[in-house]
Amino acid sequence: MSRARFLVVTVATALTMAATASLGLWQLDRARQKTALQAAILSRAELPAWDNAALLAQTDPSAGVYRPVRLRGQWIARHNVFLDNRQMDGRVGFFLVTPLRLSGSERVVLVQRGWVPRDFHDRARVPDVDTPAGEVTVQGRLAPPPGRLYQFGEAGTGAIRQNIDPAAYRLETGLALLDPSVQQTGDDEGPLRRQWPLPAVDVSKHHGYAFQWFALCTLVAGLYLWFQIIQPRCQRARLHGQDAR
Repeated sequence: MSRARFLVVTVATALTMAATASLGLWQLDRARQKTALQAAILSRAELPAWDNAALLAQTDPSAGVYRPVRLRGQWIARHNVFLDNRQMDGRVGFFLVTPLRLSGSERVVLVQRGWVPRDFHDRARVPDVDTPAGEVTVQGRLAPPPGRLYQFGEAGTGAIRQNIDPAAYRLETGLALLDPSVQQTGDDEGPLRRQWPLPAVDVSKHHGYAFQWFALCTLVAGLYLWFQIIQPRCQRARLHGQDAR
């Protein structure tokens, strides 16, 4: 019975150590992936800006995310979307997203034009933001579609929404929408603020999680050595000493 118990504890310990060590290595790999992503973001930011022709020539424009762009086109103001509950500099308001039809093409790109405060006295009020008519030049960087926040029920279709789903928006508007969006950069414009943070690449938390998993693995190994090997040997040695006397 004692031998069977020893084998069961040994197998359980080995499985626990393998699982915790694997989780620690996985966290270290996640940290390496995020470090590589950060390096890619910084390197792409130094590349020459794509213009309309360069962007439209890409088979997969999303591969150029975080690369600078300088695009010419016309705003389609009737399809403005104000994304609710978005923060900038610790303040809650809207992200204004406006489609831009690229000059010389029917293709359209969603532009995150900036953050604008909301009217907390009238939450249904759409902020007054000027959208110039005619051809404009937009300077910014390619970015993934606006991040999604948790919402109850289906996504809305009005001017104020919690999220924007590019696929659904494409069907709703009939626009020939490109996959990536653009975060407009440059000076603030009227009520619009453009202090966009770079994507958070927090590797320290992964290092912390890895340390916890490796510490647990070490603890399991230590407990096994003490209770299954060292302590029984000490007990046998004491018993042998008593028998010798």
